[in-house]
Amino acid sequence: MLKFLFMIGFLIPLSLLNNMFWTVQNMLFAISFLFILMNYISNFSMGLSYFLGCDMISYGMMLLSLWICSLMIMASESVLKINNYVKLFLVNILFLLLFLFLTFSSMNLFMFYLFFESSLIPTLFLILGWGYQPERLQAGVYLLFYTLFASLPMLVAIFYLYSVYGTSHFFLLSQFECQYFLLYLGLIMAFLVKMPMFLVHLWLPKAHVEAPVSGSMILAGILLKLGGYGLLRMFSFMQFIGLKYNFVWISISLVGGVLISLVCLRQTDLKALIAYSSVAHMGIVLSGLMTLNYWGISGAYTLMIAHGLCSSGLFCLANITYERLGSRSMLINRGLLNFMPSMTLWWFLLSSANMAAPPTLNLLGEISLLNSVISWSWVSMISLSFLSFFSASYTLYLYSYTQHGKLCGGGFASASGTGREYLLLALHWIPLNLLILKSEMSILWL
Repeated sequence: MLKFLFMIGFLIPLSLLNNMFWTVQNMLFAISFLFILMNYISNFSMGLSYFLGCDMISYGMMLLSLWICSLMIMASESVLKINNYVKLFLVNILFLLLFLFLTFSSMNLFMFYLFFESSLIPTLFLILGWGYQPERLQAGVYLLFYTLFASLPMLVAIFYLYSVYGTSHFFLLSQFECQYFLLYLGLIMAFLVKMPMFLVHLWLPKAHVEAPVSGSMILAGILLKLGGYGLLRMFSFMQFIGLKYNFVWISISLVGGVLISLVCLRQTDLKALIAYSSVAHMGIVLSGLMTLNYWGISGAYTLMIAHGLCSSGLFCLANITYERLGSRSMLINRGLLNFMPSMTLWWFLLSSANMAAPPTLNLLGEISLLNSVISWSWVSMISLSFLSFFSASYTLYLYSYTQHGKLCGGGFASASGTGREYLLLALHWIPLNLLILKSEMSILWL
């Protein structure tokens, strides 16, 4: 693990030199491919050191972090073009990647908490520094206070665990069993807000809409997965109390998912629609994970990785049209089929991935999650069927409303996509569809 941390660390001074934008991006891709070759695909931890290590859950998440951060730089050419503090931007992304890498490879609960919270700071800088509208200040405050408010009880809970059991190591903690409701609440609340669960999701659409494209990509791609990853780690020592109280979160997530899907159908802002659809998808992930059965846990992991690639790609698409037309409103982004026909193919491919069409990884994740939630309770079939139906509805609405119809007057001056943008979208879509051929990684890791 340390070698990768050093690689990322040494990129930070490199990014302070002139004209290093694409060099840093290429180096990040090189690190990603090196990490794939390390092949930590096994059921037990590898690459162990004093407090770092990597098992299957960490491996997928770390690879996703490296990949999405490489693509973030690729998507942010506008920062380079208008010279909007390019060096600072690169340093910020690299620090964010460093914190994420440390979060996913921490073997210690307290270290995990520390880096989990640290990743908030570069994200905040991304939104405040490179966001578009003045409302980004409010979005930043929302993001900060929602997350901090929920995660302070978690710190107290970690200290309590340490004082009682004398350790905060994940593997040693899994020998014990948590008995207290308040402890259970303290340990999972931070992750429920981060997921985000319905009722505590209000920070997410705001942060997404105000963030630059790189901010949206990292938020949708990685930071939402931090919550799921934390829950996967926590439930190793909270099974019994989980079986007792988890029905509350499952119910909220399933009903909330349906309501959020209805909210999606009312959106006129491209980014807001994609952001709200993330909340609906994460609702399914959360309810599957909370059933604590095999299908649910492996399905949650699969859908988290699939959603990271798919949602990030959709934000890239929204940004590509925003850069052409100067607006994210669906009333203006109409009839794009007329002047960006080749981009319409990408809209179609990523939209179909968003509604879990085969052969995407989303399909595998959603089938596993449907299996797990229905085996948990038959009643959940009602909300799950609504969720699946509306998921297809708002994705079709997004696709048909933007691609078809009469072209907006100002759109006639627009240009088609560049090679960089097509490559960017291909690098989201290809892994998403190829990973299903290697699905034992995401299903058989337990």
